[in-house]
Amino acid sequence: MTVAAETSDGKTIALVGNPNTGKTTLFNSFTGLRQKVGNYAGVTVEGLKGAMALGNGQAVEILDLPGIYSLAAQSLDQRIAVDILQGRQPDIPPLDALLAVVDACNLARNFYLVSQLTETELPMVIALNMTDLARSREIEVDADELSARLGIPVVAVSTRTGEGIALLREALESVLSGTQTGIARSRPELPESMRLQQAKLAEVWPVAAGGQARAGALRGLVDEGGYEEERLLAALGPGFAGNLADLRRSAGTDRPLPAVESEERYRWIDKLVAAAVRQPKRLLKRRSDVIDRILTHRLLGFLALLLVSSLVFQAIFSWSAPFMDSIDAAFSALGSWVAEIVPPGALQSMLVDGVVAGVGGVLIFLPQIAVLFLFISILEDCGYMARAALLLDKMLTRVGLSGKSFIPLISSFACAVPAIMATRTIEDPRDRFTTILVAPLMSCSARLPVYIIMVAAFIPDRPIFGDWFGLQGFTLFAMYLVGTFVAIPVAWLFKRTILKGKAPPFLMELPSYKWPRPQLVFQRVYDNSKEFVVRAGSIILAATIAMWALAYFPRSERIIEQFDHEREQVQAEMAAGPVRDRALEDIDRNQAGALLKESYLGRAGLFLEPAVRPLGWDWRIGMATLAAFPAREVMISVLGTVFSLGSDHDETSEDLRHALRHAAWDDGTPIFTVPAALSIMVFFALCAQCMSTLAVIQRETRSWSMAGITFLYMTALAYVGALTTFQATTALGWAG
Repeated sequence: MTVAAETSDGKTIALVGNPNTGKTTLFNSFTGLRQKVGNYAGVTVEGLKGAMALGNGQAVEILDLPGIYSLAAQSLDQRIAVDILQGRQPDIPPLDALLAVVDACNLARNFYLVSQLTETELPMVIALNMTDLARSREIEVDADELSARLGIPVVAVSTRTGEGIALLREALESVLSGTQTGIARSRPELPESMRLQQAKLAEVWPVAAGGQARAGALRGLVDEGGYEEERLLAALGPGFAGNLADLRRSAGTDRPLPAVESEERYRWIDKLVAAAVRQPKRLLKRRSDVIDRILTHRLLGFLALLLVSSLVFQAIFSWSAPFMDSIDAAFSALGSWVAEIVPPGALQSMLVDGVVAGVGGVLIFLPQIAVLFLFISILEDCGYMARAALLLDKMLTRVGLSGKSFIPLISSFACAVPAIMATRTIEDPRDRFTTILVAPLMSCSARLPVYIIMVAAFIPDRPIFGDWFGLQGFTLFAMYLVGTFVAIPVAWLFKRTILKGKAPPFLMELPSYKWPRPQLVFQRVYDNSKEFVVRAGSIILAATIAMWALAYFPRSERIIEQFDHEREQVQAEMAAGPVRDRALEDIDRNQAGALLKESYLGRAGLFLEPAVRPLGWDWRIGMATLAAFPAREVMISVLGTVFSLGSDHDETSEDLRHALRHAAWDDGTPIFTVPAALSIMVFFALCAQCMSTLAVIQRETRSWSMAGITFLYMTALAYVGALTTFQATTALGWAG
């Protein structure tokens, strides 16, 4: 899906501003639920668009651009914003107006971007946001004076209280209708020599024309080695680099051009602020400053972050459990009901084990996704997320991640699906993709059943480190550490290979603390939950049905006839009662195991046995691992089926543990030993055996290649880790 779309009257407005100015909150206020998410053409950066109704009933398209501090773009999302402003994004129509959102408490900093936007010569309205917060700090901003000096509408608003929103709609309506031009008549006065070279460069500027060309030409002239120079040389050829160097020399200044530009812009801004802003000589101590003494403190801030992270993790892991159990029970009941009304056969199996199980497998993630995005929305809106990123950025940057990677990585211990969706808060695409690629290495709750049955069945229950810590608990803890420690070199490697690039400068603005708006918080939760069901859910459902087909077909008539004959014998030789019922149940379980072995999935397990034999596995373990692709915990029920115990056994089943302990190779030696159990656990700690995770990776990155890279590298890591574990522990004599 592309971001652009025609509205009823064809008008398009771009919402632009610094990060943390309330831009997206204003967008949500304008559009309500009439917004859509999509990728810009040719890239994996997402954008929001929505329909906004003006006071006269006119409907216009509004685009929420990524937050930027200036038109000197660095990261990919900033480049997208600049491309739209320059009229170079192919799937976006020419902009009819800009709505610039500025923070009334930080006017000087925010107006640097406004000064550059005026040079695009696009009609513009300025939303002076957070005016209520400014008043609480005794800062008075005269919006009328600003409007008179700039020649464009400036409207004081508060997205938190709704103040001024109606007036802002009227201002946009007047600009779009032509009642007001919205073209700024006051701009920074750059040296004439710079303006002359800018004009020369604008004459050959590719794609854009008019004010957009002149604004782009200034960036190409000033930002040496920057994005505009890169675009210019790509369009006109590398040979133009010499011409560009001549133009820069001809600018005639004895100082770097960026310094000259910055000085002139701030001189212009200082005049505006002096004329329109009144504030106490000594600014009042802000509540945010007092709180930040604790929350950004090296020690206290880190402890607070651990407390918040623990709360988020506990919520995802435990609080959502009752809802997940209810969904699981509801779909189990639905499956039983379908099985009663549909005759036994392929159709019944497809509906119960394919469609119902597939839909249930999608919806069971909803509670975790909703809880996670509830916390993320609250933490972002109240201003804490920026503090968390600041605390951890320096440490995580060393291994190729971002400070904002922390919440998604912690969340992955509960489930990687909502955690990967949570990476949307990471602005830099390379940091975001790196986080997505390593998040599945964290041991999620779906791996726990595999760990539990292997630990309980094969790891001796004896104390270590004194009587307070046992070997079984230590082994379980070690499995959770495996993925965490492996993620560090993997992230480092990705950032130096496929995600290599120049790191953008670290800019972190700490917004003021404020109460989140419940309506917007729950709207964000709803949007993200709906998006997962609609987009990733379709992939998960399709893969679940495909896996069912592999496990069901082909149906061997020979096996069915054999077990039908056994049933007839039991019914003829035994009187009706509990004993005969148990005998018939045993036949059903044996038939299910035999059919599974003859299925395409079973044949794949037999085919793979030579490859998994060095891991200490037989074909049944290999097949169960393949069957666990829809969900890792499925391995337990598949082992129950293949060992003729039935699929209703879980990790606590003593019968299943007994069957695993007594499973043997053809020569009578046991299959499941301590090395084999450790091998299986290490494999599951590192593997990508989760269709839902891969589906969400494809959805979030808009790239099947990213999902493929994740599957391949994690499968390779898992195989090597399992092989090393089995061979090393066997050599150490841990076979007992």
